[in-house]
Amino acid sequence: MENEPEDALVHPLTYKDKEILLLGTAHVSRDSARLVRSVIEWEQPDTVAVELCRSRYQTLVERKAWEDTDIFKVIREKKGAVLLLNLVLASFQKRIAKTLGVTPGQEMLQAVASADAVGAAVYLADRDLRVTLTRVWRSMGFFTKLKLFFQMLLSLGEADKISETEIEKMKRQDMIEAFLADMGAQLPVLKEILIDERDRYLAQKLKDAPGKKIVAVVGAGHLPGIRSHWNETTDLKSLETIPPRRPGAGLLKWFIPLFVVGLVTAGFFFSGSRAAKEMISWWILANAILAGLGAAAALARPLTILSAVLAAPLTSLNPLLAAGWVSGMVETLSRRPRVRDFQNLPLDILSIKGFWKNAFTRILLVVVFTNLGSTLGTLVALPLMIRVL
Repeated sequence: MENEPEDALVHPLTYKDKEILLLGTAHVSRDSARLVRSVIEWEQPDTVAVELCRSRYQTLVERKAWEDTDIFKVIREKKGAVLLLNLVLASFQKRIAKTLGVTPGQEMLQAVASADAVGAAVYLADRDLRVTLTRVWRSMGFFTKLKLFFQMLLSLGEADKISETEIEKMKRQDMIEAFLADMGAQLPVLKEILIDERDRYLAQKLKDAPGKKIVAVVGAGHLPGIRSHWNETTDLKSLETIPPRRPGAGLLKWFIPLFVVGLVTAGFFFSGSRAAKEMISWWILANAILAGLGAAAALARPLTILSAVLAAPLTSLNPLLAAGWVSGMVETLSRRPRVRDFQNLPLDILSIKGFWKNAFTRILLVVVFTNLGSTLGTLVALPLMIRVL
């Protein structure tokens, strides 16, 4: 199969008195970067719109952006899992780019550079990546999250096997979206949030872009969606809102501690104090051991593992707390990331080993794995406690 012809990746659109030229690109393609440069130089637009949000723009253009990350704030605001998911996705794209000898997001960097060269304004047209990932994360249940996360980690090794010819064939779909689309059959909401919502968002943002002549650089996979939604009006605020947690999940968090207390109480009244003590022992042991193993799997320090062991039996009964937050804070205090950890982050995330080597990503792993262990501990403890009755 030959490469996509360039005229299939360039689409003129109009909106009121604006002329918008859509450029479809592959995010790790040399040809895409060359196409972007030639079109911008030829068109001399007022504005160059790029499929980037502020955080992705800073990551690409402002190399020191990661150094301002407040790891305590990340843990406190419960964003550890989402940030780790972001880094795993970035790792997948970076590994493909490294295999091909190109810079990730090279066509976006080229668009910014070419805009500056012709005196055009740069316009960020994409939804904040953290909002997108949080909307995805909130839409999934525990086991779906678990499956997605480990599938992504295991897939990192497959990136080196993709050739440049295959990359060019995939111009119709963004690389990260193509990777996540494998789960689309089991989880259609991934496609809805990652692609369909963003198609609508991008279409509206491009219509709102300043200037009368605009060149828009977007992933080729978004071209059909943007064009199909072009004559619609989209409420951007509704797509920028992070939805509340699932009502069922909130009720479940309160149900579990009440159920545990009820079990222990029933054990005391129907089987005596010995049964109640045995139930409490199972609860403590299952939560403590599995949370501790989770922290250990992230190669946490001994004090961090101990904090996970001590915190899990208590935090599992408190819907407002999580064992991973406790262990993450302890790990941060004992191994606070240095500037060099942030500077090495782009290189370290190229390998699974690097995620454990870098202090910043290791803290995120500690948070996620401890919470995972604590959750599994609860699932293991409940049937054991019921058997005591």
